[in-house]
Amino acid sequence: MQRVDLGEVEYEVATKDMATWVAERIDGEAEDRLFLLSHPPVITYGPRTSLADLPAEAAAIPTVAVDRGGFATYHGPGQLVGYLVIDLKRRGVVDVVRWVENGLIDALGSLGFPLIRRDTPKGASSLVGVWTEDHRKLCSIGMRIRRGVTSHGFSINRDPEMSVFHTFTTCGLHDVTMVSLAELAAETGVPLPTDEELRTAVATSLGAT
Repeated sequence: MQRVDLGEVEYEVATKDMATWVAERIDGEAEDRLFLLSHPPVITYGPRTSLADLPAEAAAIPTVAVDRGGFATYHGPGQLVGYLVIDLKRRGVVDVVRWVENGLIDALGSLGFPLIRRDTPKGASSLVGVWTEDHRKLCSIGMRIRRGVTSHGFSINRDPEMSVFHTFTTCGLHDVTMVSLAELAAETGVPLPTDEELRTAVATSLGAT
């Protein structure tokens, strides 16, 4: 899988680019790719999101409907976003979400942050993502599969403005506490990884070079 590093990209631009990336993979014009980037402040939400979960207009943060799984989440500076465009038919990955969860856990563990995945009880809101052992959420995952090729991906809160998460219902979970690596670093004394260190750890664990 190819690692592609980008800087800050407007969400709408990334969405259009993603459609091109997916078409290139479907047509065999590109290999599997992991795109690493960030976005200006935006709240995105999947089709199952209740409008009551979105922030009030006074929050002054753009909201964008998206064609991925998952509910509402925030993207902004200080957060690492990873978009995976991979052909599942060739890779043989049956549960791509679990593969991503485990890859992120491995990456963050290598940086000194022990994290877990959680199974979702029947009938409960989805607990997909990566969590601290005391059940604070660090990473969100929302993906789409079209003709066997994935798009969208994950976000990792390195050091974003965390107060934004208090303005809406994150991931459809009304009692979730979001956390950042900066907060965990302050609690544990583990050094906060640089953006480059985080990108490299994630790419390595997911097999991207």
